[in-house]
Amino acid sequence: MKFDPVLRRFFYLCAVFSTTCLSASTIDSSEDIDQKDINAVREWINSKRQVTVRELGGALSISGEVRTEFQSTAEVLNGIKQRGHGGPIVKDGFPLPQNAFDIEVNLMLDYRTEGSWGSIKLEFDNDAGIESGSLNKLKVERAYWGVRALEGDTYSFDVEAGRRRMSTIVDSKIEFNNFFDGLWFRYDQSYDAIGDLYLHAGVFIINENKNHFGYLGELGIYNVGGTGLYTKYSLLDWDTKDLHNRLLNKRFDFLVSQLIFGYKFLPTRLQKIVQIYLAGLWNSNAKKREITNHKRANWGAYLGVSIGELKKKGDWAFDINYQVLAAQCVPDFDVQGIGLGNATNSGFYANGNVANTRRTAAGSVNYRGFIMTLDYLLTNQLNMQQSWQQSITLDTSIGPFRRYKQYEIEFIYGF
Repeated sequence: MKFDPVLRRFFYLCAVFSTTCLSASTIDSSEDIDQKDINAVREWINSKRQVTVRELGGALSISGEVRTEFQSTAEVLNGIKQRGHGGPIVKDGFPLPQNAFDIEVNLMLDYRTEGSWGSIKLEFDNDAGIESGSLNKLKVERAYWGVRALEGDTYSFDVEAGRRRMSTIVDSKIEFNNFFDGLWFRYDQSYDAIGDLYLHAGVFIINENKNHFGYLGELGIYNVGGTGLYTKYSLLDWDTKDLHNRLLNKRFDFLVSQLIFGYKFLPTRLQKIVQIYLAGLWNSNAKKREITNHKRANWGAYLGVSIGELKKKGDWAFDINYQVLAAQCVPDFDVQGIGLGNATNSGFYANGNVANTRRTAAGSVNYRGFIMTLDYLLTNQLNMQQSWQQSITLDTSIGPFRRYKQYEIEFIYGF
């Protein structure tokens, strides 16, 4: 009996499909339990992809930023410039450029239900240029989920797990420049007569290969007695394990406390939000060492004022603050403040695996300086941000004498 060509192809495909299914069943039966678990998770994720946000009942938001940036930097170490022509060779056979251009894209996704949420931020930050530029710098800047464990009329308790910048969960102009990969707990309580009290704390991974974990927490109160005053106290513990290495132990020999006082108010004549703040930092683990001229250089402070907020076209915001950071107050890899440029990317206690002496101790610490930042919304989406910062060595008896200056202009288009 002759079959129509179309029917013949149909029967052939059915036969191939049946054979494939039988083979797959045989393979699946020989897989171990872990592989079956992985397949089950994949099926669950795939099923989620087929459900719309409307059916889930949550709220999904997608936003992004496109940034173009120009920096002009001057850095001098013991009278020798560190960037541009004549500087030390530190990058692809060339010195660090004095003028630098960056192209950056940030993509943010946030999903929230009544009692849970998830947040993602992907950062593509690349150098500009056909030959000098880069195309592959991708960073998972934020990836965490959270659930509300308790909720009352005046209080709430949340649990979050994943990654985000420390600077997004605790406040400082000088420290918290690292990622927080771990568990974060948040308790918030509101009192009409006192203010908004909170306690946030958690544990994060420093080095999973060495079972090295750190601890971070912040206690604070906003709008004290309805006056606009606020205060915050944070504690960050890096020194939680003996790493059996002298240089590594020095690198993490930090238990840093920070106390902030601030006042936020709206002047009648200015009609712009004004915030005045003052902070002090102290590393209680610091020891008198030869590298610090046999003294404890373990303190830091900053004082500043900010004016204005960005909401719509024509709005502006200005911030200026003065910073002082001694050599042993904050780990040089965690400095968020001005720093001193540090073109050679050296640490304070060591440069790579080579221990520093009092003459060579560098890093991003032991400085004093100020930074000014001005933001102006050209449109509802486009922000022009300009900043000027400069610093100089704080204690000239520790490390080389350094000067640092930088001007930056950045256009940020948000959508």
